[in-house]
Amino acid sequence: MSLQVEKLEKNMAKLTIEVPSEQFVVAMGKAFNKSKGRFNIPGFRKGKVPQAMVEKMYGPEVLYEDAANIVMGETYPDALKESGLDVVARPDVDVEQVEKGKPFIYVATVALKPEVTLGDYKGVEVEKVSAEVTDADVEAELKKAQESNSRTITVEDRAIQDGDIAVIDYEGSVDGEAFEGGKGENQELVIGSHSFIDNFEEQLIGRDIGETLDVKVTFPGEYHAKELAGKQALFRVKINGIKFKELPELDDEFADEVSEFDTLAEYREDIRKGLLEARQKEAAAENENRVIQKVVENATLEIPDPMVEAEAERLVNGYKNRVTSQGLPFEMFLKYMGMTEEGLLEQYKGDAEKNLRTRLVLEQVVKQEDIKVSDETLDREVEKLAQSYKMDADALESAFGEGFRDRMRDDLNVQEAVDWLVSEAKLV
Repeated sequence: MSLQVEKLEKNMAKLTIEVPSEQFVVAMGKAFNKSKGRFNIPGFRKGKVPQAMVEKMYGPEVLYEDAANIVMGETYPDALKESGLDVVARPDVDVEQVEKGKPFIYVATVALKPEVTLGDYKGVEVEKVSAEVTDADVEAELKKAQESNSRTITVEDRAIQDGDIAVIDYEGSVDGEAFEGGKGENQELVIGSHSFIDNFEEQLIGRDIGETLDVKVTFPGEYHAKELAGKQALFRVKINGIKFKELPELDDEFADEVSEFDTLAEYREDIRKGLLEARQKEAAAENENRVIQKVVENATLEIPDPMVEAEAERLVNGYKNRVTSQGLPFEMFLKYMGMTEEGLLEQYKGDAEKNLRTRLVLEQVVKQEDIKVSDETLDREVEKLAQSYKMDADALESAFGEGFRDRMRDDLNVQEAVDWLVSEAKLV
């Protein structure tokens, strides 16, 4: 085998691989042995026809495709190793010469891991996100607890008021014609929630149980159903029932019932503490993101398109697995969403490039700062991961396959780099 390497633009390279004719002939024999059962020639039992007879009857070309795949499978890994290139995506292969008695020549166009030139990365300055909790925030959480512990009361002796839950039948029409989705029975509608279009809800205020009325509305100009956008509509509405939510009093008794605290003041303070802890975590995560984003913005690198495409494909496959794990066929999901897999792949390319750019820059920081987690740290993290899967460490490593510890060490080094960058950053 001989190899020629040509570097191309945008971190691409071309490997021209020439395989001796004798090796290709051997591969043709292997191809024939795999497929000889499908050749049917009079005078020979199935599977017993000689290769020479098959080549005479059908031409040697009948074996070329399988032989080419065999040869490329045998020679590409060695060629890649000999090239010394850091290839990051599947090759795009073109066969340049395939003919019995001549060298087999093919070209593999490959994407290379891009070189990263770091800009300013140590002590970058970013605007700090602070964690704050106001009295209004606490009251909003308290209101949610109050709402979740409310009870629904049925009204019998009065008309609909703002804030009530009206139980209605309705049927809508535009220009006297009913439209799809315009009909409902025993639908609950919270008056004042503005979940129906225009001023529909307001027109029900003051109406009694059993009453039927016409409600006139106008669909918004940006309504999702284009055939209804901007149109005037008439809804025939019948009031079947009226309900309202009775909220508990916010007092010590309420706090005792819904929490571990005896007083409302203690419950409020616990809510404040929980909100502050959550927002401190959110602020820390956002500050970390801002530091990383700044470091990535300051770096220079050019990511080859096949690398982005491979990462986008990985993201789509992850998305597909999440959808199918919920029992929904992915094709049906795409149809429901009005999308194609190709379109989804295109959408993910932006996220794919961002992911790659971030990872590559952080890996360069690891290299430049000589960041290496200890074996003890790696062992501890492997054990923690194994416990989360309820496995022992050896079984986990076996399940994740060859190179698992190296991949995990790389991830830990990158996280160490992130922590170091944040510790060195100036948050102002």
